[in-house]
Amino acid sequence: MDRAQKEKVVEELGQIFASSGVVVVAHYEGLTVAEMQDLRARMREAGGSVRVAKNKLAKIALEGQPCASIADFLTGMTVLSYSDDPVAAARVVVKYAKENEKLSILGGSMGESALDIAGVKAVADMPSREELLAQIASCIGAPASNIAGAIGAPASNIASILSSIEEKAA
Repeated sequence: MDRAQKEKVVEELGQIFASSGVVVVAHYEGLTVAEMQDLRARMREAGGSVRVAKNKLAKIALEGQPCASIADFLTGMTVLSYSDDPVAAARVVVKYAKENEKLSILGGSMGESALDIAGVKAVADMPSREELLAQIASCIGAPASNIAGAIGAPASNIASILSSIEEKAA
């Protein structure tokens, strides 16, 4: 790899570190090509990506980044998993690591915050952006639904009382 290619890789990695919602660093020593392709496919399906890069280039790309503290995790055979959604990449990597012991999570970053293994697992357990939006929408819609039910309840109660009186009279 010549200098121009290295500079291009450093620039790409810098953009990944700057723009991703979450970056998870893991060791992948012993993973077969098929297992790595499976991880990539799962990550793509969740809206994220997987990147293997030389640790030295990744450390250069981390210089000046808010998440520069994750440079300590970049030793050995590391893989970077990242996504714009702050939960997606962490969720896929944690699930995959449970299924395949060859992938071991080292840590990661979420915005400016560095995450240890427990932090990555905690992020993976959080609801995704879409799930949070659905919860908010249901909370907003619930009072209106309750009001509509309360307004309609007296009329239905009167109707049921009238029908029971009519049945007794008949």
